[in-house]
Amino acid sequence: MSRRVAAQIDDIEYLSILDETGKVDKDLEPDIPEDILLNMYQAMLFGRRFDERMLKLQRQGRIGTFAPIKGQEAAQIGSAFHLRKTDWLIPSFREAAAQIWRGATPQDIWLFAAGYNEGVNIPEGAHDLPLCVPVGTQLLHAAGIAYGIKYRKEDGIAMCFHGDGATSEGDFHEGVNFAAVYGLPVVFICQNNHWAISLPLSKQTRSETIAQKAVAYGIPGIQVDGNDILAVWAATKEAVERARTELCPTLIECVTYRMEVHTTADDPTRYREEDEVAPWRKRDPIDRFETYLKKKGLLDDKAIKDLNDAYQEQLLKAWDDTEKRIHELDSADPLSIFDDLYEESPPHLEEQKAYFKNRLQKEAHNG
Repeated sequence: MSRRVAAQIDDIEYLSILDETGKVDKDLEPDIPEDILLNMYQAMLFGRRFDERMLKLQRQGRIGTFAPIKGQEAAQIGSAFHLRKTDWLIPSFREAAAQIWRGATPQDIWLFAAGYNEGVNIPEGAHDLPLCVPVGTQLLHAAGIAYGIKYRKEDGIAMCFHGDGATSEGDFHEGVNFAAVYGLPVVFICQNNHWAISLPLSKQTRSETIAQKAVAYGIPGIQVDGNDILAVWAATKEAVERARTELCPTLIECVTYRMEVHTTADDPTRYREEDEVAPWRKRDPIDRFETYLKKKGLLDDKAIKDLNDAYQEQLLKAWDDTEKRIHELDSADPLSIFDDLYEESPPHLEEQKAYFKNRLQKEAHNG
C-alpha cells in the first residue's frame, strides 16, 4: 500500500513569434521562403475580402446564414499551407479561407449558402470534406480517415479543424483518444476563439488551456498565438512532420478571437461587451503580418491596394457566375430530385416520383 506520484505531467508550451505590433522574435523566426510568405498573405487577405463580401450578400438576402471567419485567417492559412494534395482537410463550419486555399471556389461556398447541395460536391480525387455543421462530429471523420491512411499504408495525413466549443463534446474526446491509441497521422487544429455561440470558454472547461487535454491521451499538445501566422506555421510544421514520420497525432490550440458574429443569425452584443472585443482588433492577424512583410521589403501600400482592388473585382465576377449557376439549377427539371439516390430506383421512390409528376402537371394545367 502506498501513496505516490503515478505520472509526471509535461508542461504545455505556448508559442508566439510575431507580436501584435509586428515585432518578431529572431531566435524563433521560421525560415519561410519569400514566395510562401506572400502566398500566405494573399490567401489571408482574399479570405478576409471574401468573408466581407459574403456578409453583404447575406444581409441583402441573397444567401442564407453562415459563420464568418474574420480574425481567424492566420490559424487557418498557417496550418493548411503544410498540406499536400494527398493529405485530407476536414473542416468544421468556419474554415472558408482554408477551403479556398485547398481548391474550393467562392462560387462553391456561395452556392451552398444559397441552399444548393451542389455547392458541396466533392470533385473526383479531391481530399477535402465539405463543411461540417454538427459540432465536433468531424473529429470522428478525421480519425477514421487517418485510420484508413495508415491501414492502406498511404503517404498522407489528415488535418481536422474545430473550435473550443467542440472540446465540450464527447466526439472530441472519442476522436482524439482513438487517434492516440491507434497511432494515426492526424493533426487536430483547435481554433479557440473564446466563444461557443454565447457560451464563454470559462464556462466550458476548468483547464488552463485546451492544449493540455492532449496530455490525457498521451499525445503532444501545444498552445500558440492563433493570430500570429508565423507561430501557427511553425507549430503545424512540427505536427505535420510528426504525423507523417511517426504516425503520431497532435493537438494544436490556436488562441484567437471571433471578431464577428457566431453566425449571421446571432447577435453577440447580447452576451459580450465591446470592451472585450476592442483589444482583439489591435491583434488583427492580417495587420500584423502586413507590418512584418513591409519590414522585410516584400510588401508596400500600393501592392496592398492593388491586391484589394483585384480581389474585389474577382469576387464581383464570382457572384455573377454564382447567380448564373443558381438560375440554371432553378431551371432544371424538378423531377431530378429523385435522381442519384439509388443505382436502381426502388418501387416506393418510383411511386413518389409518379405522384410528384402528376402534381406538377395539374398545377401547370391549372395555371
